[in-house]
Amino acid sequence: MELGMIGLGRMGGPMAQRLIRGGHRVAGFARHPEAVKQLEEINVLPATSFEELVSSLKPPRIIWLMIPAGTPVDENIAALLPLLEPDDVIIDGGNSNYKDTQRRAQMLRSSRIHYVDTGTSGGIWGLQNGYSIMVGGDEPVVARLRPIFETLAPAADKGWGHVGPSGAGHFTKMVHNGIEYGMMQAYGEGFAIMRHKTEFNLDLHQVAEIWRDGSVVQSWLLDLTAAALAKNPDLDGIAPYVSDSGEGRWTVAEAIDLNVAAPVITLALLQRLQSRDQESFSNKLLSALRNQFGGHEMKKE
Repeated sequence: MELGMIGLGRMGGPMAQRLIRGGHRVAGFARHPEAVKQLEEINVLPATSFEELVSSLKPPRIIWLMIPAGTPVDENIAALLPLLEPDDVIIDGGNSNYKDTQRRAQMLRSSRIHYVDTGTSGGIWGLQNGYSIMVGGDEPVVARLRPIFETLAPAADKGWGHVGPSGAGHFTKMVHNGIEYGMMQAYGEGFAIMRHKTEFNLDLHQVAEIWRDGSVVQSWLLDLTAAALAKNPDLDGIAPYVSDSGEGRWTVAEAIDLNVAAPVITLALLQRLQSRDQESFSNKLLSALRNQFGGHEMKKE
């Protein structure tokens, strides 16, 4: 098959490479000359404008967006819409909020442009291992795109699936990332406990390697933990600051809306927020309160 890809960065670039290796033809949009050269090096047909990108594809066209969620997606759709024709397909492979996806799909129906959402997981390892892809959209359209998903996935019959109508792919990926928050937090806390048990002088990399085989807590995240500890056992030079890209917040908000208890995911999100509070005014106030009611000593900065 052939498709145009907009957004060839950390995720989009390797995805384009995997598609090309699988025999597909990929055209890519790049604004800057140096980016165009990089696309040529991985055998992506470069385009310097949306018009050039769309005209390089045979109808019905497939345009894959691999760009940041929110306003950039709406802006790209608005720019593409006058160039597209009925039965063309726009795929949003980023981490869009599923409610935005439902809105966009409804808006595009009047122009008879199909909108497919693909929650995509795999990170920088996807080129080598394949991507986990959760697809939302109309069944006939998803069936038409099947060869693309089979190529991107770890295997043609593994790691991807059509999970429901428009929005279902991004909804599923949102929950996936919420679960990821909780798993990462549990690993972080467990290894912190072992590090503080100085009596045993545990080799945390060794423990991680032991757990990787036969343990009920083995996982790809544990594999990555072992790799990180092998490279930097004390995690020197890494600030205790953890970002979030939004999906954990949306998962917690959805849990509240649905009256579903999700304490682990919620607390994992709050821990990330706390990691960014270098001043920690709340902890200062706790110390001051202990001093006020009990005369406890306050540690000075």
